[in-house]
Amino acid sequence: MTLQLTIDCSDPRRLVAFWAEALRYVPEPPPAGHATWREYWAATGVPEEELTGGAGELPESIVDPGGVGPRVWFQRVPEPKTVKNRLHLDLKVGGGRDVPLAVRRERVDGEVARLTALGASVLYTMDEPHGMGYYAVVLQDPEGNEFCLV
Repeated sequence: MTLQLTIDCSDPRRLVAFWAEALRYVPEPPPAGHATWREYWAATGVPEEELTGGAGELPESIVDPGGVGPRVWFQRVPEPKTVKNRLHLDLKVGGGRDVPLAVRRERVDGEVARLTALGASVLYTMDEPHGMGYYAVVLQDPEGNEFCLV
């Protein structure tokens, strides 16, 4: 069994660009024997009317260049996001509990700066230096999907 994450969105092109950078993934190339995704989808029988408006023009998925992480597919849907995600990604950039809190904060904050420059926005910070020693920042991608940097 393999795992694919699917993210509903209004603009797959925008989220492919953002999440490829965020996860250090690459846009998925079209299958062998096809110059473009549009050509591939047309060859599999997807009706032309479903390939209009940019669908199939560019990659709508990203993959881990190392082949370890799951494929992420950005599925165009007509309705906008209206509520908080029931599932979100935690990007573990801090190094874990064995790393001193000050170092984890520095790593997380550095990644916050990188991702906000790419179009993410910060929702809030969870900073519990006493007791739990927990530090994380909750952000939204360009379409409002929540994710955490820990």
